[in-house]
Amino acid sequence: MQLAKQAQTAGGTLQIVSNARVTQTVKLVRLEKFLALQPSVDMALENIK
Repeated sequence: MQLAKQAQTAGGTLQIVSNARVTQTVKLVRLEKFLALQPSVDMALENIK
């Protein structure tokens, strides 16, 4: 969360590559609003271009 906050302060986002289990857990604790979860490295890279 600290890295996500630092990225947001700098005007960016922290792209996190996760599998379905991690994504489900993040949504369970309602952190998906703060974290940019991506299913693959390619998708994460595409979102930072």
